[in-house]
Amino acid sequence: CDYISLPEETMLRKAVSLVSRKSTVGVSKLNKTSQTRRWQSTAAKKAKIYIVYYSTYGHVHKLAQGIQEGANSVDGVETKLWQVPETLSPEILKMIHAPPKPDVPVITAPNLLEADAIIFGMPTRFGMMASQMKAFLDGTGGLWAKQALAGKPAGLFFSTGTQNGGQETTALTAVTQLTHHGMVYVPIGYTSPDMTNMSEIKGGSPYGAGTIAGSDGSRQVSAVEYSIAKHQRSYLDKFVHDLNKGRAARGQKWSPKINTINQNQHIESKN
Repeated sequence: CDYISLPEETMLRKAVSLVSRKSTVGVSKLNKTSQTRRWQSTAAKKAKIYIVYYSTYGHVHKLAQGIQEGANSVDGVETKLWQVPETLSPEILKMIHAPPKPDVPVITAPNLLEADAIIFGMPTRFGMMASQMKAFLDGTGGLWAKQALAGKPAGLFFSTGTQNGGQETTALTAVTQLTHHGMVYVPIGYTSPDMTNMSEIKGGSPYGAGTIAGSDGSRQVSAVEYSIAKHQRSYLDKFVHDLNKGRAARGQKWSPKINTINQNQHIESKN
């Protein structure tokens, strides 16, 4: 075999090492560039806000339309209306004189994964959400087990029969659903000037947009209530836009560190 002197061998090793380092740096830069481009592409996509609601007589549906309309002050955000499945039979709906359902797609639990943020709307039953919405949320156990909705912003809006019929308690009791999923609750506070409008009786609270249907359901969504609903959309738009922008700037996909939950495991409290 050929004989290589010590100095020549040392130089050869240095050359091989240099080439190896340049190759590694090149691959690293390529991976970083690819990751940056991937996040730039993600940031450029429109953020999806899903408006998921249940409405018996149309009041919540009207608010949902107001939220969807919103104020188009933020680019790169789009919304979509969804209604949860009805649990009452056609016979019962006819007996209570409920109008036909609007032409809005019915949501399933996996659809929630597509959204960057979700606003849930519901009528009130004894100060809490209607059973139709509760039934839908009860069906999201698979998502809860994986904490698949963790970190997603969420808002609430509602309809009550009277002024003191649950404009706050409905939201307070609904927050437990968001909390168990690890979602980020985004109330509107008093960011809308209509919140302090005392010239008329109106629905809505710092927890979210709302309307008062009246004990017989004859009262319709007022202009002020509709305005608050539109504001809720624009407010959440900006929140989601800034949140996604911040996550994209980190250069990596945000994902909570979670442990998969065994739904068959029962944890007993020891007091």
